[in-house]
Amino acid sequence: MNLEDFLRLSLAEDIGSGDCTTWATVSARKKAKAHLLFKEDGVAAGMAIARQLCHLHDPALQFKARVQDGEEVEAGSVGFELTGPARSVLTVERTLLNILQRMSGIATKTRRMSKIIEPTGCKLLDTRKTTPLNRLLEKEAVRIGGGYNHRWGLYDMMLIKDNHIAASGGITSAIQKALRYQKRHRLQLPIEIEVRNLMELEEVLACGQVHRIMLDNFSPAQLEKAVQRIGGLFETEASGGIDEHNILEYALTGVHYVSSGALTHSVRSLDISLKIR
Repeated sequence: MNLEDFLRLSLAEDIGSGDCTTWATVSARKKAKAHLLFKEDGVAAGMAIARQLCHLHDPALQFKARVQDGEEVEAGSVGFELTGPARSVLTVERTLLNILQRMSGIATKTRRMSKIIEPTGCKLLDTRKTTPLNRLLEKEAVRIGGGYNHRWGLYDMMLIKDNHIAASGGITSAIQKALRYQKRHRLQLPIEIEVRNLMELEEVLACGQVHRIMLDNFSPAQLEKAVQRIGGLFETEASGGIDEHNILEYALTGVHYVSSGALTHSVRSLDISLKIR
């Protein structure tokens, strides 16, 4: 699904057969001017998408941005001004805010976590733990906040996890089958494999032929030992229970990446409102 399709469906979900309240109480000739108000500090995200949404709903709406995506804002800041038919302003309001609040919340959390580990050179990754059909927006919000996107779906990278290994018959078997599949289908996808302990790591090192090793639910001390054992032969990623409170401890182990599902699956939306003057 592309962005325009998503926005059209989002509007259709909310409007349905019509905005009965607005049509009943507001004249079609009435004009309005509204402004987007950030009610707490954070990182603005979704501004370019908001402009596109307004234009899709009613080209007569005039959108004047006051801040840009990725800009840090303070409580009381105005994000944009919106002028045009009052009915259109009122009808688009909730869909507009839902997108901006969600994206800005993700970008704000990502910025905080990215800044914590910035001196180490370690990069913060998102995951596939996104809201169904909202992945495009949520991953864009991570990028705006200063994080990096992991794979977008099941199609652009091979990530061999514990259940794949169990169903395949073991680590070596899973890697070999992945390699044969890529050769048979003429693919050149990166291969990442998850390990849960040092014993599994040794089997991966003996087999090789992967691009990245995901060290899942390792303690920082175990992770540091594993990174030293890998010795730069493969990219390394730490995952499992990583948040703002412990991310620096993990990043200091020398791991290349840390991934956090919390960036998207349990983030709090930023408090934003749209007010008609």
